[in-house]
Amino acid sequence: MALKQVGSISGEVRPTTFDVLISDQAVERGSYVKIKHDVYGWVLARIESMKRYLNEFDEERLMAQARTIGFKQDDNVLIPKTPFKPNEKVYQADVELITSILGLKTKGEGSIYLGFLEGHNIPVYLDTKKTIGKHMSVLAKTGAGKSYTVAVLLEDLLKTEIPVVIVDPHGEYSSLKIENDEYDLMLKFNVKAASYRDKIMEYAINTDVNPNAKKLTLKPVFETIELSKILPLGLSDKQKSVIFTAIRDLEEDSVNGTYTLDDLMMRIEQEPTNLKWKVISGLEVLKESKIFDGIPVPPEDIVKKGNASIISLLGTEPHIQELVVSKLVKELFDARRLGKIPEFFFLIEESHNFCPERGFGDAMSSDILRTVASEGRKFGFQLCVVSQRPARVDKNVLSQCNTQIILKVTNPNDLRAIGRSIEGFTLHMENEIKQLPVGHALVVGECVEQPITVAVRIRETKHGRASKPAEEEEEVIELERRRPKKAHKPKPKKKSWLDKIVEFFIKPRGEDEK
Repeated sequence: MALKQVGSISGEVRPTTFDVLISDQAVERGSYVKIKHDVYGWVLARIESMKRYLNEFDEERLMAQARTIGFKQDDNVLIPKTPFKPNEKVYQADVELITSILGLKTKGEGSIYLGFLEGHNIPVYLDTKKTIGKHMSVLAKTGAGKSYTVAVLLEDLLKTEIPVVIVDPHGEYSSLKIENDEYDLMLKFNVKAASYRDKIMEYAINTDVNPNAKKLTLKPVFETIELSKILPLGLSDKQKSVIFTAIRDLEEDSVNGTYTLDDLMMRIEQEPTNLKWKVISGLEVLKESKIFDGIPVPPEDIVKKGNASIISLLGTEPHIQELVVSKLVKELFDARRLGKIPEFFFLIEESHNFCPERGFGDAMSSDILRTVASEGRKFGFQLCVVSQRPARVDKNVLSQCNTQIILKVTNPNDLRAIGRSIEGFTLHMENEIKQLPVGHALVVGECVEQPITVAVRIRETKHGRASKPAEEEEEVIELERRRPKKAHKPKPKKKSWLDKIVEFFIKPRGEDEK
């Protein structure tokens, strides 16, 4: 392949940064270039910024600042110890050098197709185990494409046998069941429309708002502290002791320590104190939420190989959402530690509401999520926290995420929170995050040798909140109507007995003899 020169080094040269006088107008910010070092051979660099100006002869010049990424030596990426020569020619980087230095995975099983490397038509495939194996986070400001990127990740996970559980406060991910119809963009990214309807089971507390979902019922087994937090009324220490006594007695008397909410209320009613009435009043409110009505859904149904369970919290009060997440995570974590369910990927949207940073309030789900963040990876409980407010997510949870996918963020507090959670975070990375276009993401972690910026691919499934059943059926019909079809001859319409009689009487005479 012939080398294509795009410019030459100009001015002062450092091993890590240098200026390039650009001669090829096709070069843009984010482009990868290569330079021949007299000691280390070919070295990869990236164009970080560009500017135009007039020189002393009124000639227009296009200058760029480049950052050295490194060269490959014994499977390690190293930075040259000495600078390049002044006026050294700068060439367009070839695909082989880019993929080798950046550690990009070639297409194959066990990979996530995220999109194209920014500025290049080079597909970015992330190793699935390295990407999700040690927890991950997806962070962005509102409108930057966070949920869209998450759906792209989920589509490829659904092609594997990895079980997925999605906590969905806004009912966004039901659309994974509906094929996309943006065919032009799918051609650009070499993506085919798909539906994962057969792989998804949706659960909800409020099935009136979520008619497509199966009722999620939780097991009514509590700890005293947990119950005192979730009751809508503030309780005194004496009232908490009433709860403690009732729970202890029920656990001793019931089979396998199981009991219903009605059993608990009946047991508290037997207490010889008026303090019980406030507790019972709070339990009545909890009962009205209907989250303990019916047969509890076992962990084995929620976590299944090759399937995703969406826990839709749409139409559910915030404190009930916290309770659902708290009890669900604890039950799944205990089941995974005991080997009752396989390793799985647990994604929690709006995570700042369920594990908030201290100072931004408290949630009853905070403690168990901190435990999962610190201990879950050794048990195969792979956590993914998603948020548009990184500063409000518990810093201990965020710092445990080994893979970070970051879309545009501009809030200074959020940028500081991201910086604290990423080892080796630099001012350059901060500026990169602030300037990211919508739908572009900075990927950092073990899944890539170097931080890279990716133009996230088009979805295989439809974006946006899923419809009601009738509307969803109409969307499927409309999609089939719009799908390109092969030309074919229409089959002749079969005549009914009435058509034949009418035809007999109106047929011109003599036609039978022809």
